[in-house]
Amino acid sequence: MPMTVNIELSDKDLEHFNRAADKARALAEGKSNKEIIDGATQLLSNAQQSDPPEFVKQRLFLLDTLIAMLRDEGWAMSEADAKHVRCALVYFAVPGDAIPDDVPVLGFLDDAIMIELSARELQHEIDAYADFCEFRQNEADRRGLAPDTVGRANWLDSRREELQERMRRRRERESESGFGRGYGSSSGYGSVRSYTNTGWRPGFKVS
Repeated sequence: MPMTVNIELSDKDLEHFNRAADKARALAEGKSNKEIIDGATQLLSNAQQSDPPEFVKQRLFLLDTLIAMLRDEGWAMSEADAKHVRCALVYFAVPGDAIPDDVPVLGFLDDAIMIELSARELQHEIDAYADFCEFRQNEADRRGLAPDTVGRANWLDSRREELQERMRRRRERESESGFGRGYGSSSGYGSVRSYTNTGWRPGFKVS
């Protein structure tokens, strides 16, 4: 019989994850972008192979989305924008989990929580990328093309620029208002949008 367990994180609990993220950034100092992306990808692969609980599976798609944002030729993020995403991925690229990954059921729980927190920090980036993937899929279908073959087609340019500019405006507005810095109050977050049907993007098939 399935059982539902709700986890509520206090501000003190969230501060623990803030410290863990800061420690990961220090440990990752000097790592190349490729090493960071490869490390996060390896954790994603390991988690998938462990047949994790549904809570973790749902967050793995978010981690896969963050990785895809940096790998996607069509999305072509600027260095400044990509830096925000890499900073989130650092935690998953260095050792030091609170719960060892080989512990049955719970092994990736701390990673799943950090994925959720990272996704909420990057919600504007993820929203923009999801809309871009959906647009690319629809346009590719209309043109009779496979979306994984279009690369940096010129018909993507205006939509990509529009969405990335929207992403920056929202991020700046949030920063100016004082929200979005750190993880904030545990009661202050809404749900992260679901991205299971947003069109093709490079990455794993998380099921």
